[in-house]
Amino acid sequence: RDDPVAAGHLVKYQPYLTRVNNFEKNGITLSDQFQYREGYMTNSVEILQRVRELAVTGANGIYTQDDMRNMAVEVDELLQELVLNANAVGPDGNFIFAGTNVNAPAFEIDMGHVEGAVQPLISAVRYNGTIDQNQVEIDEGKYITVDNVGSKTFWAENQRVFGGRDLSSWQAKESGIINVDGQKIKIETGDTVYSLISKINSSGAAVKASVDPITSGLNLTTTDAHQIWMEDVSGTTLNEMGIIKDASQKPPYNFADNVRVSGGSLFDSVIQLRNALLKGDTDAIGGRVLASLDSGIGNRTTRIAKSGSEYERLQNDILRNSATALNVTSNISREGDLDITQAITDQKMLEYTQQATLSNAGKMYSSSLLNYMK
Repeated sequence: RDDPVAAGHLVKYQPYLTRVNNFEKNGITLSDQFQYREGYMTNSVEILQRVRELAVTGANGIYTQDDMRNMAVEVDELLQELVLNANAVGPDGNFIFAGTNVNAPAFEIDMGHVEGAVQPLISAVRYNGTIDQNQVEIDEGKYITVDNVGSKTFWAENQRVFGGRDLSSWQAKESGIINVDGQKIKIETGDTVYSLISKINSSGAAVKASVDPITSGLNLTTTDAHQIWMEDVSGTTLNEMGIIKDASQKPPYNFADNVRVSGGSLFDSVIQLRNALLKGDTDAIGGRVLASLDSGIGNRTTRIAKSGSEYERLQNDILRNSATALNVTSNISREGDLDITQAITDQKMLEYTQQATLSNAGKMYSSSLLNYMK
């Protein structure tokens, strides 16, 4: 009542301060998560560097079969440590590299017989998480993407998918929606393979599609090192094209049997090195295996650099929101805080006025009921 303008400002300042404090808390929480994530990623690079040293040593061709088996033993131990890093659990009990499926291990392992080994070893490592990413608000209308997708972080090479079915005369029989690396693409009745390729290439997915010049099948290549994720959201377009199995099979391991897939994970690269060492295959070690390891280390370094950049951005956001909170608190204090000295003076004046009023009223109306009872 005394200052309606200040009251109007307070109505806006107080909820805004609450939001700014929440933004600051979001930034602090995320920066902690990034620190834990980057620690495991950095340790994984150190593991891969040691694996590469063993690969270079094993490719020399001067070591005996027993020496190479001994190297394979160390490589297998490093592989197990790499899997432990991939299935790391944060302080909140969530699996760090499982995307949004944080309550289950990010990767599952298969044990099997490996030629040259006397006991079962890790034969395959499969991703068990999702490719979904969380968007966390760190300022008004500004978000940061939390990319904890293990099939990107622990991937070594660009993946390629080669369809085995001739699609030169293919047309979509019904409308539907397909999912390519998290991007929803709408399919219209009558679409051809060329219109589908155009939609995939313009969808924003990190995948480029093309028609194979020999088989006329659909080819897909990632633009960076990660695992392709494809499924029919509605309809059966990809299944009809012979790219994936039916809807009962979930991505990313749902490609049709006649589809060829190349480009593996860091685990695939290390497994190939271990197996080649057990066999004494120096040509494979010095060729494809070493190239795959180099690609994987490069991808991991890129991911660490990206994580570090996001962490620095969060630190700037935290400092800015902290300063903003102080400024808004000052505004609230200026507009709404009570001047205690002035308030006490006003209160005493009001009390004095009240006492004087009561005293005067008592003198003016001195007669009571007893005066009328005489």
